[in-house]
Amino acid sequence: MSDQRKANLLHENAMSEILGKWQQPQGEVFPGWYIEFHPDGTFKSAYEEMGISSSGTYAVSEGTIDLEQTEHSLGLLGTFLGLYTIEEDILTLTLGDPAYPRPESLEGKNKRLYKKGS
Repeated sequence: MSDQRKANLLHENAMSEILGKWQQPQGEVFPGWYIEFHPDGTFKSAYEEMGISSSGTYAVSEGTIDLEQTEHSLGLLGTFLGLYTIEEDILTLTLGDPAYPRPESLEGKNKRLYKKGS
């Protein structure tokens, strides 16, 4: 199998693994906040309790994620570079702030846990 084919398979696996709706459980910073990843490379996120919503596009590859937030109810737009891991039904996601480099580890102030929705 060629290196390009292997890279394509890893990308496809990462994409299929992250698809769906993920919601912060009780005990997290924003319980109820969700992010939903769609097969077409778009995402939607909302924290309905505070009336906040956002959307844009995303790309994943072997534990890295790039979110291009093009809509946000409070105007927080830009590229968010991050890291993620999925273990069973838990997504651990750490995003950097726009205009900052990708975090070096999953640990840190922006680490969030999400549980896969049904």
